[in-house]
Amino acid sequence: MEAAELRTLAEVEDRHWWYKERRSLLARELRRLGTPGIALDIGAAGGGNTRVLRAHGWRPLALEYAPTAAQIARERGIDVIRGDARELPMRTGSLDLVTAFDVLEHIEEDYLVAAEITRVLRPGGTALIAVPADMALWSAHDEAVNHVRRYDKDGLTQVITKGGLVIEDCEGPRFKRITHIRKLLADGRLDSQLRWTSTGPAPVSMASAVETGASLAGSGGCDL
Repeated sequence: MEAAELRTLAEVEDRHWWYKERRSLLARELRRLGTPGIALDIGAAGGGNTRVLRAHGWRPLALEYAPTAAQIARERGIDVIRGDARELPMRTGSLDLVTAFDVLEHIEEDYLVAAEITRVLRPGGTALIAVPADMALWSAHDEAVNHVRRYDKDGLTQVITKGGLVIEDCEGPRFKRITHIRKLLADGRLDSQLRWTSTGPAPVSMASAVETGASLAGSGGCDL
């Protein structure tokens, strides 16, 4: 993405209702997690979600691949490092929480990101991941922001499996869909909880597409 567009998106992030709602969803999930700890915000962009983490008592570090986005976050007082989500510069089992909102859809090897999230989480740690749903909603906006894909049930399940994760259950209404996933350890125990949050559309068609996104229900899988 061009540097100018990154700065424009960072400015929009502060005032647009869609980003405000995303921060609200994140805040709600954080309130459910209990005692705050060390967090990594992958793909932090301007640091909007990182600031939510900080406001809820977490000790967050932002990770950004794009130099312009990292600089924007730094200008806003966010602790940020540059890095690749496929090779996280963090020690194994060192994090209590990982957030990755709108990251996987930008990366060809998205399963490597899932694997890295699994690696850096401590046993009992949590990940919150947001992805755009349904290739039928693909638009010019997806192309403009360098999306590789949107996700359906089979695509997401494949990523989770390759990354060493297993879906535990799914829940959520039309607007938001939250999948509870736990890290699958070698002995078969499910220790680390991961929540995947998926909202329907890109901002260009947010209103109608969000309303038409299918909800998730049941246990052991997702119906996108």
